[in-house]
Amino acid sequence: MIACPLAAQTQQPEFKDLYWEVTPMFGYRTNISFKTDPVVNNVRSKITFEGGAAYGVAFGARFHDEDAVEFRWTRQDARVRFSPNFAEGGELSIDQFHLDFSHEYEIDGWPEGRPFIMLGIGASRISGAPSFNGFTRFSFGMGGGIKVFPSQQVGFKVQVQWLPIVFNPEVTALCAGNCVIRFGGKIGSQAEIAAGPVFRF
Repeated sequence: MIACPLAAQTQQPEFKDLYWEVTPMFGYRTNISFKTDPVVNNVRSKITFEGGAAYGVAFGARFHDEDAVEFRWTRQDARVRFSPNFAEGGELSIDQFHLDFSHEYEIDGWPEGRPFIMLGIGASRISGAPSFNGFTRFSFGMGGGIKVFPSQQVGFKVQVQWLPIVFNPEVTALCAGNCVIRFGGKIGSQAEIAAGPVFRF
């Protein structure tokens, strides 16, 4: 009677006893675009944070075999532009700090691979452009992907996310003609595809 449960335990994959994951992430993000309040002659300007490469790292804890929580920092260096050109553009950085919750699904016949869904909440810090003072706003994300583990300690992850930023309270930008552009209560969103190695311990 004692030997049976012990035998069953030894047949389980060893990675179920590993509860920590570290994942360097590298990817690409699309543009963020939204309209401002009227500036000159009731003309509304369009602000775009251009898409580009993004990189970061996630550190997570596995509180159940199929469920994990991760803290993820990601940075994207982008260029801001206005249309019409009411303000000077420039380079800016988007630093995102999210707490991500994910659930994985086992695939029959393919124990090395697991698709997953994820939901994250946190904040995004936008800074660096001469037209803006740096500001931090609430952001969240949702998406999914797949993890593949050819070995017990090292694997690979690919994921796709939708990442909205809520520009509330109001944000201001300075125009070239000493006017002020205001926008607030709006959502700017972008998509991201990212991948990276996963280290378990």
